[in-house]
Order: sequence, then structure tokens, then C-alpha cells
Amino acid sequence: MTNIETPADIASAPEASRRLLEQVKSQLGVVPNLFRVVSNSPAALEGYLAMSGALGKGRLPAQTREGIALAVAEINGCGYCLAAHTYIGKNMAKIGDEEIAANRNGRSGNEKVDAAIRFAAKVALERGHVSRDDVNAVKAAGYDDAQIVEIVQHVALNTWTNYINEVAGTEIDFPAVSVAKS
Repeated sequence: MTNIETPADIASAPEASRRLLEQVKSQLGVVPNLFRVVSNSPAALEGYLAMSGALGKGRLPAQTREGIALAVAEINGCGYCLAAHTYIGKNMAKIGDEEIAANRNGRSGNEKVDAAIRFAAKVALERGHVSRDDVNAVKAAGYDDAQIVEIVQHVALNTWTNYINEVAGTEIDFPAVSVAKS
């Protein structure tokens, strides 16, 4: 049972959220439960979609963004986000099972991506209190200041979705995966 109502469909969502949910449906073909839960607050839904859309236009490749999402979801123990990003990683970003497992453990088989995901995991674990050496390590791997800002923003956005799903008890509507950490 969920803690926050999940509108059954677009028509059941608050009127101010319906247009936004229609946009989600046109992009994804469905409206995942996360979006319907967040639609309880039209302002939160608009903010989430705007930030997510803006970051999608950033300089980090989809595989790196999904790797960060998987690492953060594992750190925060969010079953919904692990299921969603495992599915998205495999089917949209074309990430293999071995890489997904590495990402969930805060790593990557690609040296440059590994630096980004390790940094993102450190940001999540340390709540942003990383050292100059941590920042220099991700820079040494080839990331510039703009990309580092994007990495941190992806950590923040994914932490928010992890938290909202855990608070809401969002029903998982993707193929479930087990959460290793809690």
C-alpha cells in the first residue's frame, strides 16, 4: 500500500498536472507511477520535468547519467529507481548487465565514466562534503567544471526521486530488481 495517493490515470490527477502528464505519455508511451505520484503537486511535477529535461540536454552521455542514477539509487536503497534505471539503462541507454552491476556498486568498466560515477557516489554518501582531491580526481579523468556541476545536479535530482518514491511507497511498475543496500 502506498503512503501517498497515486492517481489511477491522467484524468484522476490534479487538473494543473494533466498537460504535463500528457507530455510524459507522448514521450514514453506510458505514465510511470513516479510521475503520477509527483502529479499530486503540479509545481513539483513541473519542476522535476524541467530539471530532468534540462539535464538531458547537458554534456554527460546517457550511459553516464544512467550510471549515476543507478549508483545513487543503490546508495539510497530505492527499489523503484533501481528498477526504473535498470530498465532504462538496458533498453534505452543500451548498458549491459555487467556495467549495470558495476554502476550499482559506484563504479564503471570505462575509466572516464568510472571517475564520474565514483565522484557521484562520494557526493551522495558524503552529502556533498567532498574534498579538493575528489574534485581534482574527476577533473583529471577529463571532466570540466560544467560537467562536474551536472554530475552533482544528477545526484541531487536522483536523490529527490529516491526520497519521494520511498516516502510515497510508490508501487514499482518496472521489472523489479533487488536492493543490495538499505
